[in-house]
Amino acid sequence: MKLAVSVHYHGNGASAAAVAFDEWDSPEASRTFTSRVADLDKPARGELDLRALPCLVQLLREQALGPDVIVMDVPVHLDTAETPGPGQAMYDALGGRTAIIGVSTRSMPGMPGQFEVLRDDEAAPLIVTCVGIDLGAAKVRIRTMHGKRRIPTLLKLAARIARAGPP
Repeated sequence: MKLAVSVHYHGNGASAAAVAFDEWDSPEASRTFTSRVADLDKPARGELDLRALPCLVQLLREQALGPDVIVMDVPVHLDTAETPGPGQAMYDALGGRTAIIGVSTRSMPGMPGQFEVLRDDEAAPLIVTCVGIDLGAAKVRIRTMHGKRRIPTLLKLAARIARAGPP
């Protein structure tokens, strides 16, 4: 199983969403999952924001999900020296059993073109970082994902569901 995930913060809490899909070019989710976390502490100034981690781990546990790969809208690594980002923290929290592909919409200082994926000729590139999967394979998978625009359809869907929160 493959999952696209997103977390939306509201007040002190958050809603997490996961969208399951079978094929990389799937236009629709095979299933969707949501979870709510009532209370999260904001990170201290200058610290890495890892608030999504407990939300996503809780979602995976509540729904008994064991995906092969997770696509997240956060970086796995913050630079070419592989400084751990939120995606790496997720990989570690899952015991290294699930590959993580991080998709960033903002350019990251010091990240060379080898991390860029163009999905739309007119759009800025996405920055793809990963762990548990080869970078070339991760880039091909993100490029293959359904959607006519820069952000893959299922990643947008996960964000929309997270914003709406659980029913």
